[in-house]
Amino acid sequence: MLPLEKLWDRPNRNPVLLASTGAIVAIAVIDWWTAPYVSLGFLYLFPIMLAAGFLPRPAILAVCVLCAVFSELFSSLDPTGRVFRLIFTTLAFAGCGLFVSELLRNRRLTAETQERLRALVETSPAVIVTLDQSGVIELANRAAVELMIPSEGNLIGQPIATFLPGLQNALRSNGGPQLRASMQCQVRRGNGEWSPADVWFSTYKEHGAQKLTAIIADVTEEQRDAIASEPAMLDLAERPSLNDRQLAVLRLLFEGLPNSEIASRLEMTPSAVKNTLQQLFSKAGVNKRSQLVRVALERYGDLL
Repeated sequence: MLPLEKLWDRPNRNPVLLASTGAIVAIAVIDWWTAPYVSLGFLYLFPIMLAAGFLPRPAILAVCVLCAVFSELFSSLDPTGRVFRLIFTTLAFAGCGLFVSELLRNRRLTAETQERLRALVETSPAVIVTLDQSGVIELANRAAVELMIPSEGNLIGQPIATFLPGLQNALRSNGGPQLRASMQCQVRRGNGEWSPADVWFSTYKEHGAQKLTAIIADVTEEQRDAIASEPAMLDLAERPSLNDRQLAVLRLLFEGLPNSEIASRLEMTPSAVKNTLQQLFSKAGVNKRSQLVRVALERYGDLL
C-alpha cells in the first residue's frame, strides 16, 4: 500500500487525477441513484483533496464549483435556499482544496531546497558536517571524510567527539540561544593522527531539537606551530573561576556578537567589555577570540 506522504509525489500525478475523476463521477451517480433518500455531497471532499495536490488554483476552484453543483443537484433539501447552499458549499470545498494545495506546495519546496543544499554540501571543497542534538554526525561531505579518515569509511552516524572533542560542547542540551562562533582546535583522524584546524560553526533548531553545522579547514603551517606552542591551552585539569560578568560576556561572545553589541546587551561600556575580554584572555592563556572560544568550550562547556 502506498504511504500517505508518498501519495502526492509527482510520478503519481496521472493515476491520482484519474482516481479523483472516477471518484467524483461515482459519487455523483450514487447520489443520483439514492436521491432523495441519502445525500452524499460531503464525500466530494476526498477527490477534491486528492486532485488539489496536482492542479493549479483555477482548476481546483473549477472542480469545487462542479462538485458543489452535483451536490446541490441531487440534494433533497428545500430548493428555495439552493443559491446560498451552492455558494457556501463551493467555499467549503475550495477552502479545503486550496489548503491541501498550499500544504503540499510548501512541502515540495522544502524538499527541493533540502535536496539542493545536500547537493551543494556534497560537491563543496570545504569540510562540512551537520550534527544532531546528541552530537552524532547527520551529514558529512566527501571533504570531511578525506580530512577525518574514519576507520569505517563513513562519518554519518558516528559521534563528533571521536574526531572533534571540542565541538561536542557547543551543543547545549538546555536549548540556549543560537550560537555562532569560530575556534581553533585539533582534529583526531581515524588513523590516530592529530591535525590542527579552524572551525566555524552555528547552532540552530529543527523541529524543536538543537542541531549544529560546522565548516572545518586545515590550518596553515604557521598556525600549526602557534597551536603547538600553546600547551597550556590543552591542560584541562584545572580551570580558573569566572565571575558573573566574565561568564555573561563569554556567553554573548559565543553568539558571535561584537563588543558594541555585548556592551548594549549587558548595559556596559565598550571599554568595560574590552577589559573583561582581556581578563578572559589572560585566564585562558590565549590572545585571540577564536582561541578563547575553543578553550572555553573545553573548560567551561557546562556553564555555557
